[in-house]
Amino acid sequence: MANVALTELLGAPVVDSSGAVAGRVRGLAISPQEDPVRIAGIVVRTKHGDRLLLRDALQSVESRSLRSSLASSGWQEFSGKGPEGYLFLERDLLDQQIIDVHGRKVVRVNDVDLEPVAVNHHIALKVTGVDVGARGAVRRLLKGVVPWPALRPLLEKIPPRIIPWEFVDLIETDPARRVKLRIEHTRLSKLHPADIADILEDLAPAEREAVFETLDEEVAAGALEEVDPKMQVSILESLDYDRAANIVEEMDPSAAADLLADLSQETSEEILEEMEPEERESVEELLEHAENTAAGRMTTYLLSFGPQATAADAIQALYTFEGSRETLSTLHLVDESNKLVGTVPLVSVAIAPPATPLKEISSPELISCRLETSEDEVVELFDKYNLLSLPVVDEKGELAGIITADMVITILRTMKKK
Repeated sequence: MANVALTELLGAPVVDSSGAVAGRVRGLAISPQEDPVRIAGIVVRTKHGDRLLLRDALQSVESRSLRSSLASSGWQEFSGKGPEGYLFLERDLLDQQIIDVHGRKVVRVNDVDLEPVAVNHHIALKVTGVDVGARGAVRRLLKGVVPWPALRPLLEKIPPRIIPWEFVDLIETDPARRVKLRIEHTRLSKLHPADIADILEDLAPAEREAVFETLDEEVAAGALEEVDPKMQVSILESLDYDRAANIVEEMDPSAAADLLADLSQETSEEILEEMEPEERESVEELLEHAENTAAGRMTTYLLSFGPQATAADAIQALYTFEGSRETLSTLHLVDESNKLVGTVPLVSVAIAPPATPLKEISSPELISCRLETSEDEVVELFDKYNLLSLPVVDEKGELAGIITADMVITILRTMKKK
């Protein structure tokens, strides 16, 4: 049996066991807890009021009409809400937003694809996918306006765009029974944080927060760093302090400090209180500095080594490093008092014999900036020396942190908006 669209069935005649048309389809519902695929009930509008035709009473789906194995007098009265947990396809799915991770964007449900399947002595209607393409939109727009014989050839010329139902899951149902949808979050988590950020920015606030709740903390932190600062604040304020703290701990300290600085003092303090001591200390230190200075833009997640360290020591340290990859383009050499004495490109470490002392493969020039250096000067240094990262030192010359190339891109983007 060929698949049929929800739109085609809405308003279709329903024939009871006597062979008479007893009513027309008003809606179809599934019970996700019982069976997330199979239609559980069909609401039929009859002259005696709405009735609920349960799934086992569906005998056939033919020629855009349905047939019941029961007399209409045996159909249940329908109160308007249906049994507990019912999800009505038209009311709760059509026009809802869904995340299409393959297209890496938010799309809208235009129709629902259904498959009639023979089960024992009756027919089961199963949801096979949601139509997010032009075919579903045109079908709904022209239904009742253009006769079906003329509409069908037109629809066949439009390529289908169906997201399989197996890839769709419910996030939550609010009191108004409007459903937010998502592709299973494991697929979403595999996207680049920037792609996730684009998806989040296309969603309404409630949907955005619901999607964000499905992400694990590391993925959520990466995505949060990529969204607009105002949206960062909105998302973080929607979370409880414990969840917010866990996500902030996974962020780059400089990005975390910038975000917490944009929050109210009370919220910022509550989140800091929930953070682990080491991560909290790193962020609090950065919060003391102005955002438009090197100190306000640096990260404290870096790799530094003493003068006696070798290439093998550096490679071993890479295995346990928990910072971002952007901070690993250059390694740093410090003396016994943590003063910066040299930098070593990671590529030089990779090609050097393991026993090679890092100081022997360090760069001939040492370029750094002070904590109070303005972000404008930081950008100029990156441009002048084609840097991938820039060490930041205090008044004693001690290594305080580094500024990465991706942070410079963030600075430039902020300057452009100003």
